Amino acid sequence: MAGKKLVEALKKVDRLKLYEPREAIELIKELAFAKFDETVEVHIRTGVDPRHADQVIRGSASLPAGTGKTRRVVAFAQGDKIREAEEAGADVAGAEDLVQRIQGGWLDFDVAVATPDMMGLVGRLGRVLGPRGLMPNPRTGTVTPDVGRVIREVKGGRIDFRVDKTAVIHMPIGRVSFEPDKLIQNLGAAVDAVVRAKPSAAKGVYIRTITITTTMGPGVKLEIAPTLAIAAA
Repeated sequence: MAGKKLVEALKKVDRLKLYEPREAIELIKELAFAKFDETVEVHIRTGVDPRHADQVIRGSASLPAGTGKTRRVVAFAQGDKIREAEEAGADVAGAEDLVQRIQGGWLDFDVAVATPDMMGLVGRLGRVLGPRGLMPNPRTGTVTPDVGRVIREVKGGRIDFRVDKTAVIHMPIGRVSFEPDKLIQNLGAAVDAVVRAKPSAAKGVYIRTITITTTMGPGVKLEIAPTLAIAAA
């Protein structure tokens, strides 16, 4: 049973220890027990107060080794921009027809991008896309006239992030099957993006804890200084 396997994995993690990044990555790879290729995740607890709009953290990170997952992208565009989006790899591109499809209940995608002139139309989907984190937003670069470039970035390993109500940011940084060096690169890129996204209104300690885990495995806390050093490299 997975429950027993998780209990056994937890026994091998020192809950009071802060691990050096490479040691932590090698440990979670060793402890992974699922029959599928688990996602490796980083969870960053920040010192902001998300109840204040000027302390909300939001941004994107480009993972140099990719995510290990094919991300489905839709593009809200018209005219030549539809062809540009499709040539860049968009799974679906359209305008009114795409809006109606989503209003009908279709949500089989991971990221939505839009050209600025489409946002009046896309705004009708706010109640559907907003709660799911799928609404195109200028702050994450998903509202842009350069839809082709953004789609290629998303397909190549770009991820978006936003702080949750508990002041924690959650991001995938690869798969258990990735080599440690690739996970280190992705970890550095993810943490660096969060550091760069620090709100000017944030006070006190910005990065409180950094934990990595796999889909089914236990969390392993990282030493903050060496992790930030990887991010800055």
